[in-house]
Amino acid sequence: MATQIERARAGEITAEMAVVGRDEGLEPEVVRDRVAQGTIVIPKNVRRDSRVVGIGQGLRTKVNASIGTSSDIVDVEAEIRKARAAEEEGADTLMELSVGGDLDDIRRQVLGATELPVGNVPLYQAFCEATRRYHDPDKLDPELLFEIIERQCADGMSFMAVHCGINLYTVERLRKQGYRYGGLVSKGGTFLVSWMLANGRDNPLYEQFDRVVDILRRYDVVLSLGNGIRAGAIHDSSDRAQVAELVTNCELAELGRNMGCQMMVEGPGHVPLDEIEGNIQLQKRMSGDAPYYVLGPLPCDIGAGYDHVTAAVGAASSSRFGADLICYITPAEHLALPNEQDVREGVRVARLAVHMGDIVKLGKRGRARDLEMGKARRDMKWDKEFDLALFGDTARAIRASRTPADESTCTMCGDFCAAKNADALFRDSLSAEKV
Repeated sequence: MATQIERARAGEITAEMAVVGRDEGLEPEVVRDRVAQGTIVIPKNVRRDSRVVGIGQGLRTKVNASIGTSSDIVDVEAEIRKARAAEEEGADTLMELSVGGDLDDIRRQVLGATELPVGNVPLYQAFCEATRRYHDPDKLDPELLFEIIERQCADGMSFMAVHCGINLYTVERLRKQGYRYGGLVSKGGTFLVSWMLANGRDNPLYEQFDRVVDILRRYDVVLSLGNGIRAGAIHDSSDRAQVAELVTNCELAELGRNMGCQMMVEGPGHVPLDEIEGNIQLQKRMSGDAPYYVLGPLPCDIGAGYDHVTAAVGAASSSRFGADLICYITPAEHLALPNEQDVREGVRVARLAVHMGDIVKLGKRGRARDLEMGKARRDMKWDKEFDLALFGDTARAIRASRTPADESTCTMCGDFCAAKNADALFRDSLSAEKV
């Protein structure tokens, strides 16, 4: 079966492309053309009926929520609740990143619990299984890794973060620059570096990239080129090792597209605000505008407990400059496995952040809802305000908890309400275009 990118290149507007056009306010032919070029991807495994989501050029910035067990906490029901919570709060995609328990069973239960496109990182299961079989992740047989990629695609994963861009050249950059202030923070990336050094071999995902692409292409799974060397501290941002991996991933994105596979590039982790725009421009230029899946980013390192807010600042900036998919950060980041409430809070804050960026990135399309909110507030149409708010239920509950004497106002100003008093002065001057 042909992939979305292959069908787009053949001139076909698929049902999925039509849905993306409808949801985004674009002509289906525009979506088809961008899918054909590889600047839009539609993560939808041919074996699973999931929600249609477009990611890429000219579209709203999407939000991903990550869940999954750890070696300390294995509670499948909790992960299912988190998956459903992420969907209820408006996440666009989900990543299932478990490393504890029966990984096949957990993945399949999560896939059955949500309509969202679900992604994962196959290296996690590969190294977990190598550890269980041989008590040493460095004894991983590359054939097991490829078998797991195939198994996970067959289960219905819609996109897959595969660490193809780490190689011995990248590792040498780490050595020559004197390692790092924040070390390595990617689980998959760290295990892969350890495997390469222990075995004296290059990354099989890099050496056999065509094999990776062939597996994912058969299921029309989006290949998201993993960011295993991302910075875990702002002082490591844009160092030679991170840029070396980014260059490789951008080259592989072009190769994968040419082979008929939908491609994304991942990056960059902890990044100070003044480097976010440059990082995105570099990725877009080198990859031919492949969709950019940004992890965070976190523009400072000292926000523990509030890193969802730290990341929101980075996410808004990233969205503004052209990032396409943002991985949320929860209040538990750097501290603990997120619980259901952390997931809800993370999704909400990330959605608000990317909307701020879309106001700039999408122009009038991105500002339309805010325009209507401005007018509703001017006219004190409270029900309309709640309908327009991203989190209308929360807004309604806060107002109801402090009921004003005059129901047209709120208890912030009461009799001194600026909107109410100005309305009496300027209602007759209101032009038709501002109604």
